[in-house]
Amino acid sequence: DIEMPRMDGYELATHIRNDVRLRRIPIIMITSRTGEKHRQRAFEIGVDRYLGKPYQEADLMRNVDEILEARRGTRS
Repeated sequence: DIEMPRMDGYELATHIRNDVRLRRIPIIMITSRTGEKHRQRAFEIGVDRYLGKPYQEADLMRNVDEILEARRGTRS
């Protein structure tokens, strides 16, 4: 989520992407901020997927599956 105490979602995603030990962790941001400027900022940071609230569990799971499948394909 974008709105969190102490560190917002953008800061957390940036920290993950800048840490060599963590940068391969997939990030799916789920937030009520669905405007294009928020979505664009997330993708510029390196977020893999951006879902608006409310979301369907099936959509989340489909996105997880797609990310994991794509990652499996790049490990060859």
